[in-house]
Amino acid sequence: MSKTDNEINPLLAAEAKIPQHIAIIMDGNGRWAQLRGKKRAAGHKSGVESVRSSVATAAKSGVKALTLFAFSSENWQRPESEVGVLMDLFMFVLTREVKRLHKNGIKFNVIGDLSKFSSKLQKMIKDSETLTAENTGMVLSIAANYGGRWDITYAAKKLAEKVARQEITAEGITEAALHEQTSLAQLPELDLLIRTGGDYRISNFLLWQAAYAELYFTDVLWPDFNEQEFIKAITVFDQRERRFGQTGEQVTNKN
Repeated sequence: MSKTDNEINPLLAAEAKIPQHIAIIMDGNGRWAQLRGKKRAAGHKSGVESVRSSVATAAKSGVKALTLFAFSSENWQRPESEVGVLMDLFMFVLTREVKRLHKNGIKFNVIGDLSKFSSKLQKMIKDSETLTAENTGMVLSIAANYGGRWDITYAAKKLAEKVARQEITAEGITEAALHEQTSLAQLPELDLLIRTGGDYRISNFLLWQAAYAELYFTDVLWPDFNEQEFIKAITVFDQRERRFGQTGEQVTNKN
């Protein structure tokens, strides 16, 4: 990343390494609301502004792909009223925010098992993806009814079906072949995984993709995660040495 590229966002150091793909577990909406004596739903609604801020910050910083964990496969266990609010917000994003994304050249994508969503919501997702399909800017992926174990299992199932159709042999089931069947395979490798809200786990999110990603945890609750907090995460990423199984000396000599 050149100095000129980094100057897209004046908050970044001139020579900072920019992660090409960032994923975020947007945690802490409910607690943010409860701390203010409000219902959990209010936190989810306030979190929408942090989504807007993160998308804008990532795009102007030169990030190529941003993936947000909006709704996990385990979230269906939450109170029905809260699930309803999350679905309503999803509808809102698809009807209002996608138009803004399209105007700014951002490609929109949804990953996860969409079969549990209403036919109306599934159509809205498809229409939104079609609208932005030819955009050449940053790729924004929303993980909805998504789980990392589901992702790997579904990829394995697709390879098994190929074997059954005799399109490949069992020997053709390689790490690379499995990777090609996972969600986000067409995007750059995941560089940085951020989790807000103070918990230190990745909660079944992008298990395959996060194998060598840098992990960044912050106590900041999602509705308070602004541009400065986002840049702080990128700055920490820039300061880390990524070895990918090698020694520090090997990395130094390679550079």
